[in-house]
Amino acid sequence: MLHLNSVLYFVLATAPIYVASQQTPVEQIASLYGLTTSTTFPFPSATATSSDAETLLVNQWSLGRGRLQDGPENLAFVADPFPNAPVPGSPANTSPAGPVLQVTYNANTFGSVDSGAQFYNLWNATGGSTFQSMIASYELAFDEGFDWVKGGKLPGLRGGLNSSGCSGGHESDGRDCFSTRLMWRKNGAGEVYAYIPTPNNLCSTEGITCNPDYGISVQRGAFGFTSGQWNRVTILVRLNNPPNVANGNVQLYFNGVKAIDQQNLQIRSASSVSANGFYFSTFFGGSDNTWETPKTVHTYFRNIQLYAGSAPSNLTGSKVSAASRSATLGLGSQILSVVLGGAIAALFI
Repeated sequence: MLHLNSVLYFVLATAPIYVASQQTPVEQIASLYGLTTSTTFPFPSATATSSDAETLLVNQWSLGRGRLQDGPENLAFVADPFPNAPVPGSPANTSPAGPVLQVTYNANTFGSVDSGAQFYNLWNATGGSTFQSMIASYELAFDEGFDWVKGGKLPGLRGGLNSSGCSGGHESDGRDCFSTRLMWRKNGAGEVYAYIPTPNNLCSTEGITCNPDYGISVQRGAFGFTSGQWNRVTILVRLNNPPNVANGNVQLYFNGVKAIDQQNLQIRSASSVSANGFYFSTFFGGSDNTWETPKTVHTYFRNIQLYAGSAPSNLTGSKVSAASRSATLGLGSQILSVVLGGAIAALFI
């Protein structure tokens, strides 16, 4: 069944997308919101097998619990597969030379345990302070002719000290964690995929698709991935403040162009939850084998950067009323239900 935002994606995909003057460098986005602290993830100067890659990641990427959570055998540093296909609209040779991080999704696999890889970077502020806003920016590429199947997860940001919550069906009440990853969907349609509370009838907001058991889809189809070339994604999370006011903000820039600016969000319900780091989470799925990849495929990552600051969102927002995730549908899904009379459950994971 088609989602309304998927229609928007196909319209956008046939239109001219990248105008250099409209692209915003990540440094400019960070400066605009006072994110003055930054870090760039180190990559090796030579290719590395999965065991050597694991050693580098554990020793140099500040991993939560000092380990890779899932799929270390699916990671390796390899030569750039697309040296002549840079991010659209960017000058040539602006990305660091050298190996890139390859993720393998083996044939007939889905979920984080068997497909792709997952780990959590912890990035701490100095002097006992906390980060209230954070950007994750990276370049990624999909194999030429990548089979999107029904969809899969891509890296984003996490917050709070509950490292096992806010993913995998462990929905968020905002008291000890949040996560804001990306997803690709059918035909490469993109979205932000968030585990956050859903008060104030958020699930009835246009562009929001809720699922009572998993995360929420934010503006599905607002941008689209292309296989066989590099793409850049930049996600900005500005925490709501105070915690009982829904003034949080999530923005997504695709190849330097703003694609999503979702406001009026309650990302946390406790002031103890801050933005803690990069959530490298990528796999096919989905919670059943209808999501599995029929053949072994790869994604590639490079130029991973974080920016952060101590100021939360300063937007206006409404005081939080009771959260309501229970099978509430996004506006687009409600319309489709009436018009098509189909099975709404097929839209969700």
